[in-house]
Amino acid sequence: MKILIVTSSHHQLGETGRKTGIWLGELAIPYYIFKEAGADITLASPLGGITPVDPRSESVIASTSTTRRFQKDLEVIDSLKHSLPLATLKAFDFDMVFLPGGHAAIWDFPGNQLLARLLEDFSRQGKVIGLVSYAASILLSMKASDGEPFIKGKSLTALSNTEVKGAGLATITPFSLESTLTDGQAYFSKAQDHICHTVVDGRIVTGQNEASSGEVAQKMLRLLKEISYSRPAPLPY
Repeated sequence: MKILIVTSSHHQLGETGRKTGIWLGELAIPYYIFKEAGADITLASPLGGITPVDPRSESVIASTSTTRRFQKDLEVIDSLKHSLPLATLKAFDFDMVFLPGGHAAIWDFPGNQLLARLLEDFSRQGKVIGLVSYAASILLSMKASDGEPFIKGKSLTALSNTEVKGAGLATITPFSLESTLTDGQAYFSKAQDHICHTVVDGRIVTGQNEASSGEVAQKMLRLLKEISYSRPAPLPY
């Protein structure tokens, strides 16, 4: 089982001068779920190299046993310092792809045609795609096989407007993801702020927030198992 994880390369929170990056829990929780399921994990990012981590997600307040484990894991920390650039990757080489969120993703995922084409390839090949919070913003740049916007008619979730407002970022982020998905004719649903909420549409799994990241990973693994069971057995020679 080979899983590609694509993180943001962005590190600046708008014009505030503050740092941002991936939200650690949204990466750490799925990472260990995949790892303990026996997955071979590859970490990549739009630019490759060092993956920025949002300092707030590394704070004592946000700390959990899983994030602390992650911070002490020399293997994964080294991978974060040497993430692979997207240009070197092909969907054919992986079974699934997972994109953790964090506020950074809304700056460098939308409009990234290389990432959009890679995920379109995963979709065309019938592979599982998982996205958490702001990572779902890449779906806005994707096209379905018929040329229509990928999100049209899809059941999805992502970080909600009230969660963004509660974080004090409603006037800082470049656009409202919830509103833009809804305007694009996606069927957007959400739970209360910071409560686990996940949506499965075919082989696309989306999660609203960090609290949803573990369930997204688990549902991805279940989908992969269903796909494996549904494949016809090879013919004897």
